[in-house]
Amino acid sequence: MTESFKDYQVSRSAIIFRKLFRPVFRGIFHLLSRVRIYGLENVPARGAYLIAINHISIFEPPFILAFWPLAPEAVGAVEIWERRGQSTLVRLYGGIPVHRGEYDRRIIDTMVSVLHSGHPLLIAPEGGRSHTPGMRAALPGVAYIIHRSKVPVIPVGIVGTTEDFLKRALRGERRTLEMRIGGPLWLPEVAGRGKERRIAFQRNTDLIMHHIASLLPSEYRGVYAVSNIDSIQAQERSYSI
Repeated sequence: MTESFKDYQVSRSAIIFRKLFRPVFRGIFHLLSRVRIYGLENVPARGAYLIAINHISIFEPPFILAFWPLAPEAVGAVEIWERRGQSTLVRLYGGIPVHRGEYDRRIIDTMVSVLHSGHPLLIAPEGGRSHTPGMRAALPGVAYIIHRSKVPVIPVGIVGTTEDFLKRALRGERRTLEMRIGGPLWLPEVAGRGKERRIAFQRNTDLIMHHIASLLPSEYRGVYAVSNIDSIQAQERSYSI
């Protein structure tokens, strides 16, 4: 049976703020760093999709939101809505606050509604910052959202947004920030019940993370390091059999 959702509406104030925010933040990032973006041709021209990124520090979300061709909706830890300075920005931009590690059906329904309404959605499957370049194990929730929304994933690897990025930039060190955009990924269907179903969701989440890892330097891959990136394609083929 097809699920029914209310249309997700972006507020007029958020639309106006985004039109102002994005060029301003692009200017800031260009001033503080050398920006390199690869794979823009992989971004769908229309329709909904989920943008999945590695998450080292507070800098990846604004970097993506500033330079992505369209202004995506974004998921963030609820703590951001309570931090001085950051809270003002996220409230003006608009976003979906989540409690890390907690299952909240209402929030998941909102994310699925965003995608059903045709909007791109930005999420970090790790569920929080890694604080070091190496990726942490991701949570299976992202695969559950994809299962319900039936949209492709756009894997994105971000390089250079370490926690000392701003401090070093203010000292005059213009580092290179890279956004590496992979091709659309359609996840295998999930079947079964109970434990079998949970394993399938985790497997699909790990597949997303391996695709992100394939876009990153070896020191950024963390728990998703592989000796041969070709094994990702082999793994994907085995999932689809």
